[in-house]
Amino acid sequence: MNQVRSKDGTTIAFDVQGAGPDVILVDGALTGRSSGSKRELVRLLAQRLTVYTYDRRGRGDSGDTQPYAVEREIEDIAALIGEAGGSAFLYGHSSGGCLALDAAVSLDGMVKKLAMYEAPYNDDSQARSDFREYVKNLTAALGSGRRGDAAALFMGLVGMPAAGIDGMRREPFWAGLEALAPTLAYDHGGVMGEDGSIPTNRVARVHAPTLVMVGGNGARFMLETAKTLTRTIPDARLQTLEGQDHNVQPQALAPVLLEFLSA
Repeated sequence: MNQVRSKDGTTIAFDVQGAGPDVILVDGALTGRSSGSKRELVRLLAQRLTVYTYDRRGRGDSGDTQPYAVEREIEDIAALIGEAGGSAFLYGHSSGGCLALDAAVSLDGMVKKLAMYEAPYNDDSQARSDFREYVKNLTAALGSGRRGDAAALFMGLVGMPAAGIDGMRREPFWAGLEALAPTLAYDHGGVMGEDGSIPTNRVARVHAPTLVMVGGNGARFMLETAKTLTRTIPDARLQTLEGQDHNVQPQALAPVLLEFLSA
């Protein structure tokens, strides 16, 4: 494990693997630098790239200086880019794609290319209303220390049925999700805003070449969002990964990323 100090003094934990051009992987909600299939994705990418994985602030081995602001998370990425020599590629999954997009705008010139997989913005009016209600309930749960309820709200947001959530709450891994629950507010209400809609004015300010990816088996709104992002970002192209859903398999993702980042 390596550490770098962000602009506000927060310590950010990261790992580095591989050799070649530098890419920083930006996680979505409730995940960290060693979560799930990340290790396999890193192994595949590290054959041709230098891969940085890190714990976003408030997660894992990284610190968490209050009050939170999206700008502080962008400074964390800037600190990692500094470790990489001053410029790097960014790849973000889910809400991590939204953060990577924000970083590409704020750190223009430092981000050489941007890749995103299923950034979950949604312009549908009912979805925006539901998201605002979710953020309100999430804020209330976290404010009263009900981390488990906050994690359950997120699982409901992404479509997990109530019976499935109840079962998850009895599993040993649930304690880890509760530990990360406060950072849900960093993604929802923070990075994704209060209603989860596409921030088109900001999106249009991405100057880095961008790959927008979506799974062929994903939610329909993800494809509509990806199309809007591709139209709005000046230098963007859209690629569908057939047979994939939101939990994209490393074996399907890695070749597409390598082709784009190595071109």
